[in-house]
Amino acid sequence: MHTTVDDIDVAYNTLGEATDPPVVLISGLGAQLTAWDDAFCEELVDRGLFVIRFDNRDVGLSSHLADRPASDPSAETAGAAPAACYTLAQMAADTAGLIDNLGLGSAHVVGISLGGMIAQILAIEHPERVRSLTSIMSTTGNDQVGRPTDAARALFLLPLVSTPEGAMDRAVLFNRTGGSPAYPTDETELRDRAARAFDRAFNPQGVVRQLAAAMTTPDRTKDLRRLDLPTLVIHGADDPVITVSGGQATAAAIPGAELVMIDGMGHDLPRPLWPTVAERIATLVARAQQQRPRSTSTSAS
Repeated sequence: MHTTVDDIDVAYNTLGEATDPPVVLISGLGAQLTAWDDAFCEELVDRGLFVIRFDNRDVGLSSHLADRPASDPSAETAGAAPAACYTLAQMAADTAGLIDNLGLGSAHVVGISLGGMIAQILAIEHPERVRSLTSIMSTTGNDQVGRPTDAARALFLLPLVSTPEGAMDRAVLFNRTGGSPAYPTDETELRDRAARAFDRAFNPQGVVRQLAAAMTTPDRTKDLRRLDLPTLVIHGADDPVITVSGGQATAAAIPGAELVMIDGMGHDLPRPLWPTVAERIATLVARAQQQRPRSTSTSAS
């Protein structure tokens, strides 16, 4: 399915019953909606949630902004900020537009990595669209927290791949460097996921443009301190891509946020942790849903 938000065509799909509380899942850097595995989504559906997945701009079946210049991610190593042709705030506005177009009014928002940054900005700039916030393996935009290890940073400076085999090899390398040490993913599964993503839509320059948007986004800490909504922060204790201080800083900034650190988890969402993460999200949603009628009544009085 597709919808249009301003000049962006947004591809999305849904799982579950539309009468259940809606949960919008925001993918990470270069990740398509299919990165939220069907089985993980079913964990949420089984807990009474209506799941909406979508492709961010520049990935998957949403608009590819090929007419806009891509920056060089290695510019950071030269001490210069990369040029960005759009911002994470615009990506957050895409999400707000999707929620509006679907007639949801508002939704529970879950973002992972770059998607967590987008979810935070959505809560800051479009609070009327967000019932609760779950930020997974993300950070605040403060460059003093969540800093990647040298090995993880090197991953983002590798040349772009252009073939299915290259995409599969890169997926294995990323997972072996940044994945969960206590929950390793089988190489066959990694390669199969990468091949399916390549066949569905392949846009490596879009990943570069998304990365530029992330690298040029200012620190959100002060704005996060003004949020007033149920919030869950999940972070792997062994994440080398966005190290755990990023999640700790996020939870410290948002009043009342719950921080869940998972030992042995890196910068991925491994299959054995799906029930745990889904249950945490469902619990937050239930709490937010209980609070929502009271807040509506208060505002109307």
